[in-house]
Parts: sequence; structure tokens; C-alpha cells
Amino acid sequence: MHSSTAPPPQYATGVPAHHMTTPGEWSTGLCDCTKDMSSCCMTCWCPCITFGQIAEVVDKGTTSCGVSGALYSILCLFTGCECIYSFMYRSKLRQQYMLTEQPCNDCLVHCCCEWCALCQEYRELKYRGLEPSLGN
Repeated sequence: MHSSTAPPPQYATGVPAHHMTTPGEWSTGLCDCTKDMSSCCMTCWCPCITFGQIAEVVDKGTTSCGVSGALYSILCLFTGCECIYSFMYRSKLRQQYMLTEQPCNDCLVHCCCEWCALCQEYRELKYRGLEPSLGN
């Protein structure tokens, strides 16, 4: 008999089972932005790109990064209320992965902590085996 090292079982997302959180849990906290410095810096300098990448992945490619990012930018420039658009994608992401609405409702999270929310959502997608910067 020989022993082989089998890879850990995976969920449909392609993420090894030992890396999965239980349903309802975010993989990182809202204020854990420094756990992924590259997305943190991108979000600080150009949140429209981070948002566009998140939207493209959450919408499974039916919305392009460029279009979503442009709409986000227009809302930001002309109203200062880009959170009225971005919070809807947090809700979609939560529904797709059965995540809890925390620390408060999605709209308030985006209105009060827009950049932290975008960073958390980006990290969540990466943690689940997706690569938002590539649109998948």
C-alpha cells in the first residue's frame, strides 16, 4: 500500500473546503483593509475601478467593469452619493454567498465606510477563489 496525498475537497467555487467560512461569515472584517494592500491602495486612489471589478464579478460578466466604474464615477462627481449604487452590489454579493448583513445594513455600511466596504467585498471575492481584477 502506498499513501497518496489527495488535495483537500473543494466546493463548487473551487475554494478548498478548509478555506471556506461557514455560511453567514465574511472571510475578513470591514476594517481589515491592510490584509490586501494592493486592493486597499487601488480603492483609496480610484474606488471606481475596485467597484467596477466587483460589479463585473457579482453580475457574472453581464455588466462590464468599465460601465459600472463609469456610472460610479458619474454619481460620485455629480452627487457625491455613489453609495446609493454601490450598496446594491454588497447586497447581491451577500445573497450569492449567504453572508450576514453586518455590522449594519448594506446602505449604511457603504454610506459610512465606502472604501472599507469595497475593500472587504473585493477580499471576499478573492477569498472565494475569484479574481476581480481579471473579471472572474
